[in-house]
Amino acid sequence: MLDFGALLAALAIILVGAELFTNALEHVGERFSFSEGMVGSVLAAVATALPETIVPIIAVFFGGPSAETRQHIGIGAVLGAPLMLSSVAIALIALFAGMKRGWHTPLKPEISGLLRDLLYFLAAFLIGFLGLFIPTHPAGTRILASALLVFMYAMYVVNTIRASALLVQRGHGTRTDAALWLRHINIPHTLWAEITQLALGLAFIITGAKIFVYGVEQVARLTGFGVLALSLLIIPVATEMPEKLNSILWIRRNKDTLAFGNITGALVFQGALLTAFGMQLTAWQPRADILWAMALTFAAVLWLLLLAAKRRLTPAWLMLNGLVYLLFFVLVV
Repeated sequence: MLDFGALLAALAIILVGAELFTNALEHVGERFSFSEGMVGSVLAAVATALPETIVPIIAVFFGGPSAETRQHIGIGAVLGAPLMLSSVAIALIALFAGMKRGWHTPLKPEISGLLRDLLYFLAAFLIGFLGLFIPTHPAGTRILASALLVFMYAMYVVNTIRASALLVQRGHGTRTDAALWLRHINIPHTLWAEITQLALGLAFIITGAKIFVYGVEQVARLTGFGVLALSLLIIPVATEMPEKLNSILWIRRNKDTLAFGNITGALVFQGALLTAFGMQLTAWQPRADILWAMALTFAAVLWLLLLAAKRRLTPAWLMLNGLVYLLFFVLVV
């Protein structure tokens, strides 16, 4: 029970940190007149992607004594995150939108940004998939592939920033709904207060990630379940919670661009930067569970891309994404 308690405690700490971080980022976005697409796909996505970014890094470099266990936890976090977002997170958006607006009412995110996010992710994830078949020695080819992914993400950010000004002119400027959290303890709302809250949120996220890695290692030993499979199934439930909660709140407030941008922007971040990190691990190999995770993620994102291109983003169609994670669960278990 102690180990499961550690997982729950880590989850709570991560969520508090993500809430502080995201809240501050929204105010920064409003302060500098960024578009909803910019805030959702870059700022909020990077903020809420911090847990799944920090967990594999901490697992690999500061985890337990077993190098193989540390790498499996790291790869589970890298690949489980986009699988969870493209399936469960999209299905949750559909569920809450369907209950409020009707199951056949099209959702209306800013389509050009949504399509850009999905295409960048698919290109980056394809490179990661091909990397499974690149020998680990010599390391030069994998290093070049990872460098290409980092460059792709940099280009993605540049293109999103270029589109931001035009989107603001079209009425997609960011507007915050909640006061800065530090205002609740009578700290004046300034730029420095926003930066302080960002740093505080990051500290919570790092602490929670370290505790969560410990909990996963202990639960794997107690249950006898494979560490890689357990990481693919459990770690994303916690690390993707900020994205899911934020997108649910935004979709209920009819802020479709922010809701989808938070998910798809995080997908690009994970598909490029996290995959670049994962490719440098010796355990990045074409194992069955890794291949299933990547194949089902491709399927979920391609389905979402098809719906967006045909302007059929209705809750009823989007609910099908949730079946992808259910299928993965059955295959792994």
